[in-house]
Amino acid sequence: MENKSRRPHGKTIYFDCYGGISGDMALGALVDCGVKLEDLKTMLTLLNLPGYDLDAQKVSLYGISGTKVSVRLHREDCGARRLSDITALINKSTLPDRVKRDSGAVFSLLAEAEAAVHGTSVEKVHFHEVGAVDAIVDIVGTAVALYLLGVDEIICSPLPLGRGEVKTAHGTLPLPAPAVVELLSRRNVPVYGCEILHESVTPTGAAIVAALAKRFGCLPSFTIEKNGCGSGTYDPGYPNYLRVLYGSPGEDCSRKAEQVAVIETNIDDLNPEVYSYLMEQLFQEGALDVYYTPVQMKKNRPAVHLTVLADPECSGRLEQILFRETSTLGVRRTVVDRVVRSRQVETVQTPWGPVRVKVAFDMDRDRAVNIAPEYEDCRVAAIKSGLPLREIYRQVDLLCRRGGCDNTFKRTDN
Repeated sequence: MENKSRRPHGKTIYFDCYGGISGDMALGALVDCGVKLEDLKTMLTLLNLPGYDLDAQKVSLYGISGTKVSVRLHREDCGARRLSDITALINKSTLPDRVKRDSGAVFSLLAEAEAAVHGTSVEKVHFHEVGAVDAIVDIVGTAVALYLLGVDEIICSPLPLGRGEVKTAHGTLPLPAPAVVELLSRRNVPVYGCEILHESVTPTGAAIVAALAKRFGCLPSFTIEKNGCGSGTYDPGYPNYLRVLYGSPGEDCSRKAEQVAVIETNIDDLNPEVYSYLMEQLFQEGALDVYYTPVQMKKNRPAVHLTVLADPECSGRLEQILFRETSTLGVRRTVVDRVVRSRQVETVQTPWGPVRVKVAFDMDRDRAVNIAPEYEDCRVAAIKSGLPLREIYRQVDLLCRRGGCDNTFKRTDN
């Protein structure tokens, strides 16, 4: 197995799901991208899951080569496992913590989706297809492969959803499968319809990207070092592959791209005293920023344009607060890309107590390029010392510079 000390890190991988995604396609693409099958098998033995063999075979679809990974069961696996069974299996293993965390996140999200679809609790959900040995190997194996490749960020393309029907343990269901729809809606995953009469996105594949991808969209700026194709079993008339592109962040290394929800509404009939309370409620529920802009509406009425920035995952909760606490009749929500510097919070010891500072990094040179003291800590220090607030800011800045912040503060995100 690959020496852990030589394992790469800080890599980005892009899932190009033009042919869809399933668990075996994900595993095949990562093996085709360079993960050694023997290393994968060796690490999967740490799961202590018997009853299968893992094979990888080079294939050619419409003149393009790729890899088909198959999990061959020694006997039919008829057991319906619960989330607690699979979680216990993963946690009792000696797999790396990163693999345990990623695998657990995928199964937890699957359980939440299945519970919502079937109107039951997560604890009572019985995994059928996605709880079988082959599905467990696909999910844990994908987490292992990402670990071996040193992937820190997964970005995924929009997903193509076929139509038709699929046979499951619950009977014949429409495509996309209800669990897939639930999984993708929970992460606001972008999708598009395609006239393919087969299951292009399986629950396992949907859960992998919904749980592990940091964002979804077009191919980002980064240097491609390797690529791989994982084969599906259906022939839609074109190369049925999941393609992965693997590499390092592009030239603009000082910034990271991510997605943010922008929630907006105009209000012209709310008691102004409510706005302060509203802002507190929104921040408590996870808003990244809240701000009010004075505007003139129809009939020249003065009003407030309210804007909330948030992680797309918590936008629903924030919208409920807006409907509950204000008189708005509707809100507008858009999901946009934003580019931010890599940053972290450090603590500086001052004569008036510890002061937190937000440090922004130039990732290309691995040094601090901007340092911003936290207002609340500086306010406490000003009250305690009797010095003007602006003097506290100046003193903290001097302490940082004298301490050589460029060398003292090191990134810890990798």
